[in-house]
Amino acid sequence: MGFPSVLTMAQRWVAERARPGSAAVDATAGTGADTLFLARTLGPKGRVFAFDVQEEALERTRARLAAASASEALAEVELLHAGHERMAELVPAEWRGKIQAVMFNLGYLPGGSDLSVITRPDTTLRALEQALALLAPGGALTAVLYPGHPGGDAEALAVEAWAAHLPPAQAQTVLYRFPQKPHAPYLIALEKKREDG
Repeated sequence: MGFPSVLTMAQRWVAERARPGSAAVDATAGTGADTLFLARTLGPKGRVFAFDVQEEALERTRARLAAASASEALAEVELLHAGHERMAELVPAEWRGKIQAVMFNLGYLPGGSDLSVITRPDTTLRALEQALALLAPGGALTAVLYPGHPGGDAEALAVEAWAAHLPPAQAQTVLYRFPQKPHAPYLIALEKKREDG
């Protein structure tokens, strides 16, 4: 049977914490898989903010959402042509501290026309800090890391170090990885602490 993939596990953890009618962020829209998952999970009264620096990724996401919305009710989705390090600026202020989930799927756009466009440690770490500030208590942040491509290993190590050094009073972090496959994607997730501990 095997264990769930890192992508499945990220979605499972988010689904357990994101309530219908709430708001979430897809920090890296890419092919639109996480954006659509969030739009389904939050339902027609929910709101999703999806970021990507590549117009090609936003077009793919837009097409995926349009195909799904023909047969099901989805959350309102705002596609933002911007880097995820701008989420604190571009997610409306009224959502600060109220976002139920933020999903990162790092690396590059699969099948994209420009594979040199990758997520980078400096902007990703800024985005993670902003995402944590946007999260509601009890909210989830997931980051799928790809150490197997050039630059991906450095970014994965940077994200792992960031998560490991978060104060336990701020968030609980977890690592989900297949240790026999050191170059395979893996997942770091966190749950923001609730005020009541």
